[in-house]
Amino acid sequence: MGPTDRTNDTCMEVGIVFVSLLLGTALSIGQPQPPQRAMLLAPVVSASAQQPDAKAPPPAKPGEPAPATDAKSYQIYDSARPGFLHRLAHAYIDEFHPKPDNGNGDDKGDDKANGNGNGNGNGSSEEPKRRGLPAPFEAPPFPTAEYQGFPLIGVPYDTTKYPLMKALEGTQVGRFLDDNRTRFYGWANASFNWTNNRITNTPTSYWVVPNQIELDQFVMRLERPLDTVQRDHIDWGYRLTVDYGIDYRYFTAGGWFSRQLLVNNNLYGWDPTEAYFNLYFPCVARGMILTVGRWIATPDIETQFAPDNYMGSHSLQFTVDEYTQTGVMATVMLNDQWTVQAAIHAGADMAPWYQGAQPTGMFGVRWVSKDNNDGFYTVLNSISNANFQYFDQDGVPSGHHNYNIIQSTWQHRFTPKIFTKTEAYYMWEHDAPVGGTPSIGPVQFGLGNGLGPTIPGTSATYGVLNYTMFEMSKKDFLVFRNEWMKDENGTRYGFAGNYSSHSIGWTHNFSPSFQVRPEFGYYRNWNTLTFDNGQRKDMFMGALDFTVRF
Repeated sequence: MGPTDRTNDTCMEVGIVFVSLLLGTALSIGQPQPPQRAMLLAPVVSASAQQPDAKAPPPAKPGEPAPATDAKSYQIYDSARPGFLHRLAHAYIDEFHPKPDNGNGDDKGDDKANGNGNGNGNGSSEEPKRRGLPAPFEAPPFPTAEYQGFPLIGVPYDTTKYPLMKALEGTQVGRFLDDNRTRFYGWANASFNWTNNRITNTPTSYWVVPNQIELDQFVMRLERPLDTVQRDHIDWGYRLTVDYGIDYRYFTAGGWFSRQLLVNNNLYGWDPTEAYFNLYFPCVARGMILTVGRWIATPDIETQFAPDNYMGSHSLQFTVDEYTQTGVMATVMLNDQWTVQAAIHAGADMAPWYQGAQPTGMFGVRWVSKDNNDGFYTVLNSISNANFQYFDQDGVPSGHHNYNIIQSTWQHRFTPKIFTKTEAYYMWEHDAPVGGTPSIGPVQFGLGNGLGPTIPGTSATYGVLNYTMFEMSKKDFLVFRNEWMKDENGTRYGFAGNYSSHSIGWTHNFSPSFQVRPEFGYYRNWNTLTFDNGQRKDMFMGALDFTVRF
């Protein structure tokens, strides 16, 4: 086969994918509704009906209700099913009574772990196929079974069905989602903390309001995952994740509805944190994914939403790190051990149409050892001129950070139940103001009141963070978090100095959809009054967060 033939085949594959999508959508939308009363109960021949001595129930007399019928003898369709809320409630209840998996298909597989914390949905005890090394950890109870990396190639896509999708099963919407390999789900995450602060818990994250119950995240997600295990055809997918809550301030990117924070300094806000389209090309090396849109920055341990993080709170290191990038990224799997990445984006936490945006490069390398006990992931996450971007916002002097940053994560597995992750980064910026990106809104929660004073020359911030996890049971794990950070001039935290924090947390999963995480931590700036808006050098914080998936 010559190059022209291969090109034609590729073009044909792309055409088939898009034509199939259009036809499938058109047929699904144009399909007539099933009759509401006719054929509601479709008889099914049961074992008892095949017996010669089986007696049929006597017919009902006029004016009397029909006699009870064995539910196993009938297939119940849409309008005869219980209501949506009834089905949703039972989906949650059923999670506390999982069906045994005997390997012959009795278990529908919705909640079966596949080594990635995902359901395989195939009713089989066999692990889903994957390319490359096996998953190094156990999930559950851990939120993920994989080493750091995004997107991952050769890993089975997630087929877990949470209660909302289960409640939609058998409906026209549910069939449409299943037929198009599409998932719609989300979660709500709320927390309470008790601390020696009275004004603000910053610069810790996420829980900025001291001694109060708050809604941290209410997230809804629509996605079509990629199938990168197969190497037969080009595949496509997408993800749209929208968040509402107090945590939006850590996701906000300039130009993505950022006035809520950067102009008004609202406590609550919403953010379209993920909005990207994926194309998978199996013929490039061992597979390549092209990502276009807004994605979560790749190398961090903690650039995760609430259910996927190891603790409810996040580290000091995370507080000043970039969260999202908007642009184009290519991820190429070279072999089982090596993956490389390159991207061009609009700068750390900026959209291309934002007035502070800068063309910014990104390069990454991921390596996993042959024995699968170690993984390294190093990313030059942002590389540009590193000049802080000054401009006016509503006629008020403002600006946006534009730092360069290199990050590296080392992960080591002692056993599948005990492992550790260590992350380090170095970021630098020229002529940056104290406190970094300002909000011109009112002073509250450690932010507001516009630009701080400019520090001439280059300012650097750097540190090291470690998470170590211990599985206690299939539903529980302990985690220890320790870190050291230094902000040389206060251009990131607002207060210069050496920082440290030490925290312990416990995660308990009541079911796949209910999770609770108590924790306790001690935070300190060893040089400067920082906490509670510059009133103290240290803070203690105990907290509890609760997550419900839907």
